[in-house]
Amino acid sequence: MSKLENRPNTALLVVDVQNGAVEGAHERDAVVANIGSLVEKARREGVPVVWVQHSDEELARGSDDWRIVPGLNPDDAEPLVEKNYNDSFEDTILETVLSGLGVGRLVVVGAQTDACIRSTLHGAFARGYDATLVSDAHTTEDQTAWGAPPPDQVIAHTNLYWTYERAPGRTAGTVETKDVDF
Repeated sequence: MSKLENRPNTALLVVDVQNGAVEGAHERDAVVANIGSLVEKARREGVPVVWVQHSDEELARGSDDWRIVPGLNPDDAEPLVEKNYNDSFEDTILETVLSGLGVGRLVVVGAQTDACIRSTLHGAFARGYDATLVSDAHTTEDQTAWGAPPPDQVIAHTNLYWTYERAPGRTAGTVETKDVDF
């Protein structure tokens, strides 16, 4: 159980599944399909879906690259959090949104594994949230030209270390799309 008092609910946190963020991402179509199925499942089960949308010089607000990918359509009633930093909590309304929904546990999906996903997972965990990463519903682009491992290895490594992440009073871990339990 999270360290957050009176926050028994779970939310699906969809991070940066935007045209420009996933355009060349590893297994893009499969990951987007998995995210879509989780969004549908969350909606059927009455679980809040919270969308996060990044903007910066490369993802200019209002541009086609900035838009959420076709097929993933935030419902008008679902919160959309705009951000400018990797950690979805940093200088955003995310904490206020989650507090208002009574959320203490996050199921995290999206892009980019080695930037916004990792930062958001750690940001959530440090703030007292339980944080589950969906192992086949996050992706990243190829950063090998800058010395990073290939995308499949970045994803595998993130899944490995988040599976064993621990802290007092909080839970972490990974789960496949087919096994997500809200």
